Amino acid sequence: MRIGELARRSGTSARSIRYYEQRGLMVARRDPNGYRDYDEAQLRLVGEIRSLLVNGFDLEEIRPFVDCLHAGIQARRACPGGIDVYRRKLAELDSRIGELQSLRDRVARELRHLETGAGPGKEATG
Repeated sequence: MRIGELARRSGTSARSIRYYEQRGLMVARRDPNGYRDYDEAQLRLVGEIRSLLVNGFDLEEIRPFVDCLHAGIQARRACPGGIDVYRRKLAELDSRIGELQSLRDRVARELRHLETGAGPGKEATG
């Protein structure tokens, strides 16, 4: 299939597919006229890339899973190092959640001060 059909069937853009190729995540066969040619395995590969991106992984974090697919390993759980990638991502997300919770608490405190007319560190009188 050509890039337009791959894009349509995978629910992504031709531009994204070209970007995955530039990053070395996939390689297209070329017809004699230079057009890219893709098969069903590459459709599954784009689906896997998109699924991992939706789950918050970046392209470098995805690379081990793509390498597994190229090696014929179809299940994420069978991918060497895959569990470690998920553990690192979960730790990163937990850290970011903690940072966001702290920021939220500061903003909520400031809002309470603004609503009561007290400045930061001052008690409202009334």
